[in-house]
Amino acid sequence: MILLKNGTYIDWQTLEFNQTDFIVEEGRDGKILFPSKEKIPGNTEVIDCSGKFITKSFANGHHHVYSALARGMNAPKKNPENFPEILQYIWWNLDKSLDFDMIRSSALVTAIACAKNGVTFVIDHHASPFAVKGSLETIAKAFDEVGVGHLLCYEISDRDGSVIAQQGLDETADYLAKRQGLVGLHASFTVGDLTLNQAVDLAVQMKSGIHVHAAEDKSDEDHCELNYKLRVIERFANAGVLQFPKTILGHCIHLDEFERSLVDKSPAWVVQNTESNLNNKVGHFSSDGIGRKIMLGTDGMHSDMLRSAKTAFFSGHNYDSIDYVETYRRFRNVHHYLHSNGFEGDAENNLVVLDYDSPTPLTKTNFLGHFLFGIESRHITHVISNGKLILKNGEITTVNEAEILEESRLQAKRLWDKMR
Repeated sequence: MILLKNGTYIDWQTLEFNQTDFIVEEGRDGKILFPSKEKIPGNTEVIDCSGKFITKSFANGHHHVYSALARGMNAPKKNPENFPEILQYIWWNLDKSLDFDMIRSSALVTAIACAKNGVTFVIDHHASPFAVKGSLETIAKAFDEVGVGHLLCYEISDRDGSVIAQQGLDETADYLAKRQGLVGLHASFTVGDLTLNQAVDLAVQMKSGIHVHAAEDKSDEDHCELNYKLRVIERFANAGVLQFPKTILGHCIHLDEFERSLVDKSPAWVVQNTESNLNNKVGHFSSDGIGRKIMLGTDGMHSDMLRSAKTAFFSGHNYDSIDYVETYRRFRNVHHYLHSNGFEGDAENNLVVLDYDSPTPLTKTNFLGHFLFGIESRHITHVISNGKLILKNGEITTVNEAEILEESRLQAKRLWDKMR
């Protein structure tokens, strides 16, 4: 157990401030307790949080471990002129080049980055078409080593042929038989009807949901209308994708009014990835007509959810209906998604300690102003995941970060050479 002393606890839902000592239980369903001093076990680790703020840690609604080794890589063979070419010449070239050593390094450095940014739970969407079988377990073990919770899926697609699509289905079935996860699909324009229906059937069988990119770019809608005489969300709805409360629809940039109403009326969730949309020039997210089941992700751009929230807020000034309260609600909605669907690993005992020495008063009434204009990942000192201290004074405690980074640089070089 861990005893946090002399800190100010901020309830993540009510934003009530409470100056108190409390104990953090270990385990995937652990709690925080407020016992009297004489009840504190003798082997409890004590952390002095004087002058610091403690609140629930963060979670990422849409990540891509496979992008972790892309930073600084060589320019693509052709300068992409649109989103389909970005996929073709950059990301599909990268994911086809991944092997298991690269995947493991990608997962380890992603989990470390998440921990250092106060993120203790990640919903990931993975692709490695020529290293499919066992890829999800490789990622899961790496995340477990660092101590970051996860909800994984394999990005099933027909873009590399029916054999690899079947491997994706098999990998998903094998993984879901032993761990919590989702059934992943890439996007409508890379998934035929047979694979789409098989994925939905698998989600029904495993009592899961679908995690898929939806209308990220206009080309996705154009392809769907040309080939299926339907819009993307209509096609997904007809196939049963929207029936699951565990379903996650990524991006949803180019939905028309009818599609938005279908999403709103369904139990499915939407994940917003503002920085990725800006980077790929695919358009701007708008929540109009979609409903309130919206959470935030990074789409593999980085692992800093505080940064994602700020970008969603600032971009939303021009393209969305979003204010202080709505930004924070979307930032925290991932916890509601996880809890309402019974996923483990995001209980009360996931906490972040902030050394936020503000030059102005911080209270319940002005917390959201500090959240958007003051609090940053650099203020994180300690992170507790499932009741275990995985970051102490800014340093990872569970793995050797220096060794992992040294290895990841070697794997990145291997990946880049392979992509030439």
